This record gives sequence, structure tokens and C-alpha cells, in this order.
Amino acid sequence: MDVTTDDPKAAEGQHLLQVEDLHVEFRTQYGTVNAVNGISYSLDERETLAILGESGSGKSVSAQAIMGIIDSPPGFITKGALRFRGTDLLGLDESERRSYRGQKIAMIFQDALTALNPVYSVGFQIGEMFRVHRGASRSEAKKKAIELMDRVRIPAAKERVGEYPHQFSGGMRQRVMIAMALSLDPDILIADEPTTALDVTVQAQIMELLSELQGETGMGLILITHDLAVVADVADRVAVMYAGKIVETGSVFEVYENAAHPYTEGLMSSIPRIDQRGRELNPIRGAPPSLMRIPPGCPFHPRCPYARDVCRVDLPPLYEVSASRRSACHFFEEVLANVEGGLTGGR
Repeated sequence: MDVTTDDPKAAEGQHLLQVEDLHVEFRTQYGTVNAVNGISYSLDERETLAILGESGSGKSVSAQAIMGIIDSPPGFITKGALRFRGTDLLGLDESERRSYRGQKIAMIFQDALTALNPVYSVGFQIGEMFRVHRGASRSEAKKKAIELMDRVRIPAAKERVGEYPHQFSGGMRQRVMIAMALSLDPDILIADEPTTALDVTVQAQIMELLSELQGETGMGLILITHDLAVVADVADRVAVMYAGKIVETGSVFEVYENAAHPYTEGLMSSIPRIDQRGRELNPIRGAPPSLMRIPPGCPFHPRCPYARDVCRVDLPPLYEVSASRRSACHFFEEVLANVEGGLTGGR
């Protein structure tokens, strides 16, 4: 079972993006890293889907697969389909795939300082999108770069268009990355940890900017993050990943109000709450498994307080919790019954 089961839009091929049973592995001299192990989800226009999980859960790799930027070797997409408005991107040759990259699907990377080229001005790098994809002249590209810098609210854009990445603050560099991603008006924007290493005030500004730009353009937004507070403010739906699999999915309200998977419950229990001052946090015990040695059965069972014999043997499917809700837990009903309302679990 996957998250699009019994979805009439999926049956009619009406989704902006459909990810179907995606598998990605990396073949190294030390063994095979099973980074993504059969994930499925959909995205519609004007929708924000948040993908949550600890580092190493496969969130970023799945996004790189959609963009077609996984280095091969060592990375290989071994199974699945990636459909953009019904077209399977994995069936395209590289030249055809390149026409989708940037123009139809764009990505904001985690670290703007390393993603930007230090030897070229930010204006040159933004304008390159128009020179390469639209055949614009240098002067036309520069004009477009200034317009985009204004659009993402970089002050004095006309004066700063010739400056270099190191001359901008972290928040302003992230705005440059957003300007580059939006330059060709993509239908889908993938934001991979867009607020990493930014202070809380700048985080809020960046997320507000993305929300406003989404409202203007109607693009679908995939937000990859481990910041649960950011997700609560902006997402429509949530997919929680663990060990390369989606373990829970649903509306942001459903998932945050009453987790249906022990891993999600643990994430929520790790959030400090102002209305529970003095109460100890209840973090998830242990560490995520190595993706070269994922345990049999449910991959979360070594850390799970609900684990029983069946969990150590049988990999749970994504059970239907409700019409819009799925959980990969044999005992999701017990988890639901145990979790208290609000942003915390009651283990």
C-alpha cells in the first residue's frame, strides 16, 4: 500500500507530481547503502508537502532523484516512477530531462554559501538561468537578475547585483538561492532545509517569503526539514521518513495533533512546549540504523516502545488510518490511543 492508494486524482493522473515506489541505492566499496526504499507520495498545485525525518532518513536523496542530479555511479535509481503532470521523468533521456530541471522543477539547497559559486557575482549566477535557458544577452540577464533580487526583497538590488556571495549575510544568500530557483517560474519548488543555520527571525522571514511567492505563482512546494515548528506553520500535508521509508503521512493537523506512528510520536515528544514548563522531554532512545544494515521487519523496532515479535519479522505496510492518513505501524491504533492531544506524545 502507498500513500496514493484510493486517491481519485492519482487514478486520473491529475497530480502535479507523483512519486511511485521510488528506490535509490549507493554502491560503495564498503557495501550498498539503501538510501530510499520504496516511497510514494503526490503533490498538487499550490500545495505544500513537508518531508520530515532525522538526518540520514533519505529526505534529500529523494529530492535529488526528482531533480535528476544523483551522481551515477555510485547512486542508482533501481525502481519506481517519477511523474510530472503524467510524464515519467525516469523514461526521458538526459537532454529531455534537462529541459525540466530549473524550468519545471527547481531546488533550493541546504547551504547557500557552498551552493553558490564564490568566483562569480550573484547577479551573474542568477542571470545565467536566462542566458542558458532563454538565450538572453548579458545585459538582459542582468536586468532580470535585478528584478528577481527585488522580488525576493534583497535591499539595493541594483547596487548589489555585482557583489559576490561572501558579501551577503546567510539570510540574504538564501534569498539569492530562492531568486535563482524561481527565475524560470517552475511549477514545483523543492526547498531542502532552506532555513538551516539561520536565526529564528530570519527563518520566519524566509518561510514567509516562500509562502508569498507560492501564492503568487501557484507552484507546488516540497519542504524538506527536521524543524517541526517550521512545518506546523506552512505545510498542508506531512510525510515522515525513517530509514529510507515513509512511515506516516497525513494532513499537518492530523499528524501533529495525534501521531499514529511511534517514530512520529517520538519526534513530537522531543519538542519543548511553553505550556509544559518543568516537564522533562522524552527523546527517542538509540540511533537510526545504518542504511547498509537496515534491521528486518519494521526498521524502527530496535528503538520502539511498542515493539513486539511481529515487528521484528514483518515489515508493516502503510495501513489506512483514515481516508487521508496512513501509518506504517502494526499497532497504530494503540499509538493513537496512547498519544495525548497537542504537540507531544504520551509514552
